[in-house]
Amino acid sequence: MKETATGPYVDVKDLKLGMYVHLELGWMAHPFPLSSFRLTGLEQIDTIRTLGLQRLRWSPEKSAGDVVAAHLPGASERLGQASLPPAEGLAEVSGIETAEAVARRQRKRALTAQREAQRQCESQLGEASREFKRALEMVATVPQQARLQTEALAGTLLKKMTGDGDMAIRLIGENAGDKASMHALNVTVISLLMGRVFGLAEEDLLDLGVGALLHDVGKLDLPDRVRFRDDHFTAAEVQFYQEHVAHGVSAGRKMGLAPGALLVIAQHHEHTDGTGFPMRLNSDRMSMAARIVALVNRYDNLCNPGLPSKALTPHESLSLLFAQGKNKYDTAIMGAFIKMMGVYPPGSAVQLTDDRYALVTSVNSSRPLKPRVLVHDPRVPRDEALLLDLEKSPALGIRRSVKPLQLPREALDYLSPRPRVVYFFEPARELEPTEIAA
Repeated sequence: MKETATGPYVDVKDLKLGMYVHLELGWMAHPFPLSSFRLTGLEQIDTIRTLGLQRLRWSPEKSAGDVVAAHLPGASERLGQASLPPAEGLAEVSGIETAEAVARRQRKRALTAQREAQRQCESQLGEASREFKRALEMVATVPQQARLQTEALAGTLLKKMTGDGDMAIRLIGENAGDKASMHALNVTVISLLMGRVFGLAEEDLLDLGVGALLHDVGKLDLPDRVRFRDDHFTAAEVQFYQEHVAHGVSAGRKMGLAPGALLVIAQHHEHTDGTGFPMRLNSDRMSMAARIVALVNRYDNLCNPGLPSKALTPHESLSLLFAQGKNKYDTAIMGAFIKMMGVYPPGSAVQLTDDRYALVTSVNSSRPLKPRVLVHDPRVPRDEALLLDLEKSPALGIRRSVKPLQLPREALDYLSPRPRVVYFFEPARELEPTEIAA
C-alpha cells in the first residue's frame, strides 16, 4: 500500500470488509449508489475488482478499527483511539474523554458526513445534467446516438435507485444546472421513484425514464418565447406551444425510441378526464408511465414556472394538485405521489411545533411524514447547522407551512429557501446522534 499526498491507497486485491473506500471514477462509471462507502459485503469487493482499477483511496478514520490496525501498524497511536468509529465491533471511546469532547467530536463527524452527502448529490446531479445536455445536442444531427445516450443515462439512474434500500429525496442548491436540464431530471428522478413504488418491470421503468427525460424534447423546435407557457399567451401562441408534443413524437421516432417511451412524450399533457392536449385522452387510453409523468411534470412546473415570480412553494404545489387535480390525474398515482413526497416536500419552509422555523431538506420516500429539516438556531452558525430528523424526535413535528416571505428576516437569511426547487435522490442513511437531537 502506498501513501500519497491525498491519502492512503490500497491495492484492489487487498480490499477488506470494513474499509471505507472512494471510487475515483465518474458516478456513471460504476454501479454503486454512492462513490464513497464502507465495504459491508464480499459482492461489493467482487464488483470493484471488475472495474479495472488497480488501487483505491480509503479513509482509515471512517473504517473499522481492526482493519485499520491490520493495514496501518500503530494506527491507534497515530489516529487516536477516539477517532475510530464506535460501532460494529470497533474499539470503544476512551473513558478519559470528557462528555463535552465526545459531543464536539460527534458533531464534527456528523457535520463532515452531512457536507459530504450534499457534495456527492450535487456532483452526481451535475454529471447527469451534463450527460443529458450531450444527448440533447445530438437529437437533430445524430438521433440514434442521442437515443443511446439517453437510454444509458436512464439506465444508470434506474440502477442507482433500485434494490432493497430506502431512497431519500434531497433538495439541491439552485445553481445545479440550466432550467431545461433540471426540469427534465426533476421529472425523471421523481417519476422513476414513483415507478419503483408501483413495482413496474425493469423494461417499463427504462421506458418511463427515457420518456421522462425526453418529454419536452419537442421544445427544441420552438422559439424561446413560447417554450414556457404563459397565462398571457394569445390563442396562436398557445397552439404554437402545444405543438411541442407533436414535434417531440417526431423527434422520438427519428431517434428510434421504444413505444413505451414514445407514449410518455405523446401523452405527458393529457388528463385522465379528457381535458388535456393534444388528443384529449382519458385515463383508460393513457399508459401508466404517461400518467405518472403528467402529474410529476405539472408539479415541477408549479414549483419552477417560466416566470419565477409565479412559483409556488412545494407544499402549495402539492395542495393545489390535490385540490384541483382530482379529476385530472390518476387517483392512485396522486395518493402515492403525496405519500412519497410527504405533506411537506423538500424545499418547504415550515414552522415546527416548538415555534422554530425550518426548511425541509430531504424526505425518506418510504417514511415521508417525518422529514429531515434544517432548523433556524441563531446560536449556531448556518454553515455549522446540523439537520434534524423529525422521525427521531417524536415530541416534535411540523405545525404549518409558511411562504418564504412570511419568515422573520433572520430566519429567512439563515434558511435561504431556494428560488428554484431541484431534487435528486440518495440512499437513506441513519443520522449521527447529534444530528437528531432536538
